Amino acid sequence: MQNHVKKLFWGRTALAAAAFAGVLLFTGAPSVRADDEGSCQRRIAKADHRLHVAAERNGWQSEQAEKARHELREAREFCWTHGHKWWDEDDRRWHSDRDWDDHDHDRARDKEHDKDRDKDKDHN
Repeated sequence: MQNHVKKLFWGRTALAAAAFAGVLLFTGAPSVRADDEGSCQRRIAKADHRLHVAAERNGWQSEQAEKARHELREAREFCWTHGHKWWDEDDRRWHSDRDWDDHDHDRARDKEHDKDRDKDKDHN
């Protein structure tokens, strides 16, 4: 009889421990995911900002802008590797496809340059 009581005690203990571990596993997962998402968004936003600052100070084709462009690429790669999505700071949205372009800011700069050139033509 004492052997049966020991088995029953350890069986219930194991079941309770497994249930507790399951609760910890499933309740902890969403907060980690949210933290990773926020971390990725901040990482990419900072790298994007550094690119804009480098380009404004030194030009879009400068060594500093190229270094900042490389850091932005690394931040996007990190987020893609860890979450299969990346944050687009300029459009303020997440992308679920690995469809970024390292020179996407250059095209935006060219559009601004074209607008300025057209304004100059209109005023002359």
